[in-house]
Amino acid sequence: MYDYIKGSLAEVSPTEAVVENNGIGYRLQISLQTYADIQSLPHVKLYIHHHLREDIELWYGFFKKEERAMFCMLIEISGIGPNTARMMLSSMTEEEIKNAIIAGDVNRIKSIKGIGLKTAQRVIIELKDKITKGGATAVESLLPGPNTANKEEALSALILLGFTKGAVEKVLGALIKENPNYSLEELIKLSLKRL
Repeated sequence: MYDYIKGSLAEVSPTEAVVENNGIGYRLQISLQTYADIQSLPHVKLYIHHHLREDIELWYGFFKKEERAMFCMLIEISGIGPNTARMMLSSMTEEEIKNAIIAGDVNRIKSIKGIGLKTAQRVIIELKDKITKGGATAVESLLPGPNTANKEEALSALILLGFTKGAVEKVLGALIKENPNYSLEELIKLSLKRL
């Protein structure tokens, strides 16, 4: 799993950035927060998230690890895809979202374009414990761990093999609950037995 990319900023718009590294331009989807941070920089370091679906492959770039961590948590919630999570992070900083979740401020989250009442409630219910349990280290608890990287890679591999995303996510979730330290190979082999 890739963690970040460093290079010169070849192009930038409020929704996309092209980072040139060793003669190759990498197109990354970005939030308005990241755009504000990088728009005047000649060289950037963006933390990346690789999103793979059956029909499309996208790279998302974030100026701060904390923003990427919040993005990863948001897309785990049913009904929130990468574009909605990016919209949320364009409307509010990751810190503002975190504070709204801790405060249970449904109206603040609902004020984001594309977020209805039920989705706002789901965000608070599903993320409040994860964020508040961390206390002072809440940001660190948001960061994806090694098992998250293995899960993402296993998910991508199994989807490419023709399995549906929903079935694969269910099996991988169960396996990681059994043993969070499974290697990538173990996750794929055990998933194949259960799918």
